[in-house]
Amino acid sequence: MREIVLLCAEEQAEQVSDALLELGVLSVSVEDADENTDAESPLYGEPGLEPEVFAWRRNRVVALLPEDADAAEMVQQLRDHQILDIDEGDWHVRDVPDNDWVRLTQSQFGPIEVGERILIVPSWHAEDAVAQQAQSEGKVCIQLDPGLAFGTGSHPTTHLCLEWLSEHLQAGQTVLDYGCGSGILAIAAKKLGAGHTDGVDVDEQAVFSTQANAQNNSVYVNAMLPGDLPEQQYDVVVANILANPLKILAPMLAARVKPGGFLVLAGIFEWQTAEMQEAYSDYLHLTPWREREGWIGLVAHKQN
Repeated sequence: MREIVLLCAEEQAEQVSDALLELGVLSVSVEDADENTDAESPLYGEPGLEPEVFAWRRNRVVALLPEDADAAEMVQQLRDHQILDIDEGDWHVRDVPDNDWVRLTQSQFGPIEVGERILIVPSWHAEDAVAQQAQSEGKVCIQLDPGLAFGTGSHPTTHLCLEWLSEHLQAGQTVLDYGCGSGILAIAAKKLGAGHTDGVDVDEQAVFSTQANAQNNSVYVNAMLPGDLPEQQYDVVVANILANPLKILAPMLAARVKPGGFLVLAGIFEWQTAEMQEAYSDYLHLTPWREREGWIGLVAHKQN
């Protein structure tokens, strides 16, 4: 297979990508043309703080070509439609190695140990020696494949939540996983002995993923969109999202915790601790629980 690679400015990247898709390319990605140089710049954000343009100052647009595509003709059409006035030296075609992409992708995801009690295992490693040994030692094994919903178990914030659950969750306690993503936290809670467990996410794909992943792990998680969440309180409410939405959700999340219960928050940078504590100060007293790679886990115990 072949790819066409074009250079363009920040304000052109989105239009060029859309135009190439209209011309029939199979996929498009946009990369920082200055990566690995002194001019490389970060591009990230969180809800409420997203960059206005999702592109770098200088961009490399990479498009996968159909077998019979004429790359030069595509470039000429971009010129003719005044989408991109590109010089001959600013685009080229390159071959793509004929790899086994499924196997290559799977090789990037191996079993992940979380603390002393949890092992996250992709399905293609379920029969490996490390998974078998973990099961023989009585560890909680969660079978989870990377998918469309957030939560493969590799992120530090996920580890913080999993570690808290493995160390503090009591058998039979009810759990709400708000922002459930792949369902990893809710599934872990069930495997650790939780009672009734609900999962909530604003993304319908995440709800489906949680339901499917729970079924694959032989547990039941009641996953739903926010509007379907019943009016009830829980022994443990865990939310691994991001700082801004966690602030907005403060009154709701705090109200969902039973007297004597716990609120566990992650998705927060360590430097955001004070502002998060302030956002929840009218409802609960958040205290730092554990730090990992610059991220902090915050926990509140609701008094009886």
